[in-house]
Amino acid sequence: MEVNFIFKIAAIGIIVAVLNTLLTRSGREEQAMLTTLAGVIVVLMMLIPQISSLFKAVRELFNL
Repeated sequence: MEVNFIFKIAAIGIIVAVLNTLLTRSGREEQAMLTTLAGVIVVLMMLIPQISSLFKAVRELFNL
């Protein structure tokens, strides 16, 4: 996993946190929750290929 990938995830987290704070303080709790949920989904979609490649590497390492 590259450092760029970690920075992308951190940037998404910071943006979502700021949006969540702004929306919560303006009284839009539902939209804040949806923004947080969207951020989690985006990060998970980014992580799925990385996890898949990890499992492939483990499978090849142990000849499974």
